[in-house]
Amino acid sequence: MNHHSDVSISEDSAQHAPAQNRALQVAWILLLLLGALFLFASISDLLADARSGLPSDHLEAFHAIAGVTWASAQHTAPTITHYVTSLEVIYAFHEMVFGLLFLIIVAIPFRHRARWAWWACWVPMLANLAYTFTIAHYSTTTLIYSLIADIALPILLLIHIPAFFGTKTR
Repeated sequence: MNHHSDVSISEDSAQHAPAQNRALQVAWILLLLLGALFLFASISDLLADARSGLPSDHLEAFHAIAGVTWASAQHTAPTITHYVTSLEVIYAFHEMVFGLLFLIIVAIPFRHRARWAWWACWVPMLANLAYTFTIAHYSTTTLIYSLIADIALPILLLIHIPAFFGTKTR
């Protein structure tokens, strides 16, 4: 009788393994998509910086912080808005670099279950939360965009705990 229950437990575990592997694969793909979102956002910001000097989703935050609209500031203080645009450009390049690093880590060492890669994928949370608390909360649109990363990244990484720290890990 015990033998039968042991077999049932083994069969049950074997049946759950493919479902768990699928869940991990889906979570991994979503991490890649999140990394692609980091890249897309930075490239979009660079294009907006080149067009108008400030991404459209930053206009509301600029107005809330500076007390004037971007268009008015460009007219009355062009050297200051040039400086802000320069900061925006370099910030977007930094985002792009970190987005690329995130994608490379997720695509290669994370996929191979290198534990350091799981820990390294938490690093963008520092930038994500800093962005949310310094700029994004001034604009509903920007806040929604930033909350996607603030919420999705920890959830997707936590889903991978059994793969990186379970009893069957390397």
